[in-house]
Amino acid sequence: MKLKRLGTVLLAGLLAVGLTACGGSSSKKADTFTVGFDQNFPPFGYKDDKGNFTGFDIDLAKETAKRMNKKIKLQPIDWDAKDMELDSGTIDCIWNGFTMNGRENKYTWTKPYMNNRQVVVVKKASKIATLKDLAGKIMEVQKDSSAQSAIDANKELKSSFKNYLSVADYNTAMMDLESGAVDAVAMDEFVAKKQIEGKENTYAILDESISSEQYAVGFKKGNTKLRDEVEKTLIAMVKDGTFAKISKKWFKADYGILKAD
Repeated sequence: MKLKRLGTVLLAGLLAVGLTACGGSSSKKADTFTVGFDQNFPPFGYKDDKGNFTGFDIDLAKETAKRMNKKIKLQPIDWDAKDMELDSGTIDCIWNGFTMNGRENKYTWTKPYMNNRQVVVVKKASKIATLKDLAGKIMEVQKDSSAQSAIDANKELKSSFKNYLSVADYNTAMMDLESGAVDAVAMDEFVAKKQIEGKENTYAILDESISSEQYAVGFKKGNTKLRDEVEKTLIAMVKDGTFAKISKKWFKADYGILKAD
């Protein structure tokens, strides 16, 4: 009887430890805000010279996590694998200059917080000045990007190219443009400005844009609880001026469009 009782006590103890461990793990996950982003997408998310993750959206996400009393985990992802990362639960959201237009039904979104355009970067020496001048040229985009979606939707523009290529990231695309392997690269306006910063004598952004759109934070479809918490926090940041402060740090102006209730 004593041995049987001792076995029962040991089993109960092991179960208690197991439950505590599981509970601790669950609690730890609940206390962490994991943000998926493209680490080659300045000025929204990228690695600085010291190897630290930084950017406009990174700053917004860090402040949001702090106010939600959560520890932030910055998770770099391959942009064309973002849906798999989100569906598997590896990340809680996609927050990195993420265009909601055309994707409204694929994710649960916050309200948009910023306007954006899809533009074209060319070499000044190319004498390409309009979208029509891209006829017979080689265009490059990031795979599964908003620029790719915008061009795919513009059949006339797409059919005018001599060749239409996609690469993993914009750093590669800009190297291709520099080498002359391609004639133009389509990308987000703010990313384009960052890419040609200090090189304005070599590169130009066409005045004519491919499309206009809005940025928002995207969550797995149906995850309204976390979406509401993040959105509420962002609105509070608009109210107290923190959003504007972060925007001015990166863009020298307040580009926020999220309205305080």
